[in-house]
Amino acid sequence: MNDFRLPLGTLVEGFIDYVTETFGFFFGFIKVVFDGAYEFVDLLLVSPPFWVIVLLAAGLALATRGWKFMVGSIVGLLVIVGVDQWENAMDTLALVLVASLLAIAFSVPLGILAAKSSVASGVIRPVLDFMQTMPAFVYLIPALILFRVGVVPGIVATIIFAMAPGVRLTELGIRGVDREVVEAGAAFGASPWRILRQIQLPLAMPTIMAGINQVIMLSLSMVVIAGMVGAGGLGAQVVASLNRIDVSLGFEAGLAVVILAIFLDRLTAALGTGDTPLGRIMTARKRRAQQALAA
Repeated sequence: MNDFRLPLGTLVEGFIDYVTETFGFFFGFIKVVFDGAYEFVDLLLVSPPFWVIVLLAAGLALATRGWKFMVGSIVGLLVIVGVDQWENAMDTLALVLVASLLAIAFSVPLGILAAKSSVASGVIRPVLDFMQTMPAFVYLIPALILFRVGVVPGIVATIIFAMAPGVRLTELGIRGVDREVVEAGAAFGASPWRILRQIQLPLAMPTIMAGINQVIMLSLSMVVIAGMVGAGGLGAQVVASLNRIDVSLGFEAGLAVVILAIFLDRLTAALGTGDTPLGRIMTARKRRAQQALAA
């Protein structure tokens, strides 16, 4: 009995070897695409002077939450500049943006599919449970084999780890739409695609945006793990501080991660509610135009 052992690890290793040998060209293509997307976004963030990015972030903060958030964003970003972590922070932001956009591109359609089909939901849910409970370090082993050391394994591991809440909350939001509203749309002859696009998605948008917010936050939580496989950025700084027992470097890099997390969290949360200063201004202008037209 003591000699009995299920060779699950050996089977998975054999499967990864087979996939690597058979579909190596496909994963090479994915590596080039992901690497190119990261380099492009990183170039957009790193090339301009820091004050240009700070002003753009301040404009977004003012448009979404008002002047208090704008002031806080400016102060936080200037703190990152002050501790000499600006370029590392932009590298990390580029990784988070690319990984989050890809995770959202995968998770929202899967959430819609799960909301439309009980069979698909029954298949997707256990997979999501597996993805969320499996330690993130385990994802890095096949990712390193398939994509080698660099930023791409970090992006792939981040996508796998972060996309689950996007799928779940998209499904929850669409299933939570009032059936009577959907039936009224169908009664007026609207197609399923039109009902989805003009009824279900708009009504489910606050819940979907909450899922997107969680995707971004989970992507940021993978920064250090991505830094362990050569992704660079603030994660690499935290890893370096651990190797050298450098409290100063670790605190500065960790503080920069916290500032980015707060900025992205408040920004996406405001977009999810739809109640933004810019939105109120546009609504007031539209109302005045309608009143003038009526007069």
